[in-house]
Amino acid sequence: MKAVVMAGGEGTRLRPMTANQPKPLLPVINRPIMEHVLRLLRRHGLTETVVTVQFLAALVRNYFGDGDELGMSLYYATEDTPLGTAGSVKNAADRLRDDRFLVISGDALTDIDLTDMIRFHRENGALVTIGLKRVPNPLEFGIVIVDDHGRVERFLEKPTWGQVFSDTVNTGIYVMEPEVLDEIAAGVPVDWSADVFPRLLARGAPLYGYVADGYWEDVGTHESYLRAQADVLSGRVRVDSDAFEVSPGVWVAEGASVDPDAVLKGPLYIGDYAKVEAGAELREYTVLGSNVVVREGAFLHRAVVHDNVYVGPRAHLRGCVVGKNTDLMTGVRIEESAVVGDECIIEAEAYVSSGVKVYPFKTVEAGAVVNTSVIWEPRGQRNLFGPRGVSGLVNVEITPELCVRLASAYATTLKKGASVITSRDSSRAARALKRAVISALNASAINVLDLEAAPLPVTRFHTARENAVGGIALRTTLGDPQSVDIVFMDERGADLSQAAQRKLDRVFSRQEFRRAFPGEIAELSFPARAVEDYTHELLRCVDMTGVRDADMKVVVDCAGGTSSLVLPSLLGRVGVDVLTVNNRLDDASPTETLAERRRDLQRLSELVSSSRAAFGVRFDPVGERVALVDEMGQLISEERALLVVLDLVAAERRGGRVALPVTTTRVAEQVSRFHGVQVEWTSTAVDALTASARGHDMIFAADGRGGFVVPEFGPTVDGLAVFLRLLGLVARTRLSLSQIDARIPEAKLLRRTVPTPWAAKGVVMRSVIEAAEHHRIDTTDGVRVVTEDGGWALVLPDPAEAVTHLWAEGTDVDSAQSLLEHWARVVEEAAAT
Repeated sequence: MKAVVMAGGEGTRLRPMTANQPKPLLPVINRPIMEHVLRLLRRHGLTETVVTVQFLAALVRNYFGDGDELGMSLYYATEDTPLGTAGSVKNAADRLRDDRFLVISGDALTDIDLTDMIRFHRENGALVTIGLKRVPNPLEFGIVIVDDHGRVERFLEKPTWGQVFSDTVNTGIYVMEPEVLDEIAAGVPVDWSADVFPRLLARGAPLYGYVADGYWEDVGTHESYLRAQADVLSGRVRVDSDAFEVSPGVWVAEGASVDPDAVLKGPLYIGDYAKVEAGAELREYTVLGSNVVVREGAFLHRAVVHDNVYVGPRAHLRGCVVGKNTDLMTGVRIEESAVVGDECIIEAEAYVSSGVKVYPFKTVEAGAVVNTSVIWEPRGQRNLFGPRGVSGLVNVEITPELCVRLASAYATTLKKGASVITSRDSSRAARALKRAVISALNASAINVLDLEAAPLPVTRFHTARENAVGGIALRTTLGDPQSVDIVFMDERGADLSQAAQRKLDRVFSRQEFRRAFPGEIAELSFPARAVEDYTHELLRCVDMTGVRDADMKVVVDCAGGTSSLVLPSLLGRVGVDVLTVNNRLDDASPTETLAERRRDLQRLSELVSSSRAAFGVRFDPVGERVALVDEMGQLISEERALLVVLDLVAAERRGGRVALPVTTTRVAEQVSRFHGVQVEWTSTAVDALTASARGHDMIFAADGRGGFVVPEFGPTVDGLAVFLRLLGLVARTRLSLSQIDARIPEAKLLRRTVPTPWAAKGVVMRSVIEAAEHHRIDTTDGVRVVTEDGGWALVLPDPAEAVTHLWAEGTDVDSAQSLLEHWARVVEEAAAT
């Protein structure tokens, strides 16, 4: 005996879950509804099955194939246009004429005893037996009234309460004799309940109703979809599952990782290879699909989460459905009956209200409150590049697939046969992702010179020197071991300009990538003596006069990063007594948390003071930025470090120009003017500082965040170069860092960040301009308002996040605070309109 599974429905009431997949493929406890139906058929010996398909038919065929994995034989009957419940079976008539057959829906969850239903059909000599089920609310179903022997007396489709004479409804499960097929016209829409059955009943044909005792749920609405999940978890329906019950009601599938400190309150289901971190809380009737990641502090209750979803820290999900390949970032809240479609991005702190439907491929911006469904709006990818390059969570936002597309887009902007430098930090993630980058570049006819693990300054140096047209470096995001940055460089080793970033962004978004012919596949090589060439050129360019005669001692912390690959050969040729710590590559901890950084800086301070060193320096893990400790063991803040090094350089040069971002304290201008040096103010973009540092007569540049430029060596930020330069400056000046710091005036600079929706940023900046109409303004970057007493405030929208940054500096702290409060109110009021 054969079976027919009807799998052609669109499931319009279930959108957006069914916006890009057919209803039978919706997962219930991590398996498509139709798979549960097929497994039920197999349990009852119905292994030869015809599947009728129409909407997104290829997806159904691709998923189930010929049925061999389920121990079944599947055949497909495809409808070019919808033919109705009976017409779709008629479309498969060639395989059904030799014996009675069973018809069942591929999108209803059931464990009805099909064997007993077939027995009932056979014993009653029925032409058609209709599977019936008693339900509390029959309004949405077709009512079937039978006599005491089970013979059908009457049909009533979608009744009102005044027409309800029975609670037995049609389940859409039928046992039929093959001659029924002769009652159906071919090639036109025909329905069983509305067309065929009433005609047979009027003719007196033997139609019977089998009232089933088992479970049956028509999964046609979001409520019934959630109810079906809960019923499986509660044991109300028998389905096959590969998961293990690790504690009462808590089912965990193969390969899942659940931290012992996670809170689990069953019944719930955790899919294969899912990860639940410590501090996460999963409550009753929660279902996690395969490869789902739930970060610390997240809370889920009655939430159904499909495959490959990332649930960020402190996210809150209650009574909702989240589609596959979606990212829910930090602090996201999704409320009751909300549905988020496939491949969406819900950014940090966004709020999706009850009943809201977010259709596939949408982005909800950070901090947004979504009260209406998001259906037609395009995907809201604003900027591919952020302040650190292309950044994101490893294997969530930054995947090998994304790296291939990014590198392919970058290669498409270059000429075939060109060369690109690549490197990475010490992390395993960067190592794996760099391989994807290299493969894509080679496949696009771009030669790769790979430095393997190398400090970022070394990569920039060789990009500018090796006749390369650019470079790509991968590093762990500072302070976030879960994230990675992909840094793209131009032919001078500098970060791509804004124009080049936009060009790369356009190629990436269009997915119009160039491919090489087989004979054009490029080569991968590994430059020899990369570190030696860098250190040789650095020592040649930086003035080290007086260092050997100063008899200095310094303490250096490599932070377990790639600077440890350079410092041994560099310091051996400098002539100073050096105590090094963390002088190793640490692939397990390629960056540090804020607490770890503070701990290591405290240790550095203690080592400097106890060893009577001239100063201490701590590199970031890629050797690009530095933190300074004076000879007293006191940490010098980033703002003061800029002023100290600026004072040393300006005092020695007594002329020239320095480049500083507009966010820098104007004390820097006082220091520069005192030594006869001119300040060139730049925007906060990294490429802007680099462009200025290449200018004529430039002696110094810094970004105020631990990044310094040594223009005589190169125009990019380089922690190793500034360390070497600082050695020479301190040796020649014969002053300690604390003495230099003490002679520089204190800055009265304050900062604040105000949440600002993306859609309001234009309004905010217009409001700031209007509010500043009686003041002198500077628009180098953002809007800087200068007051009559010399104070100033800067309003600058963030290019990557839904916030606006404010700086204010005054003659004293009170005036600076007053300025900051005033302009913060302007921004907040404009953002709220």
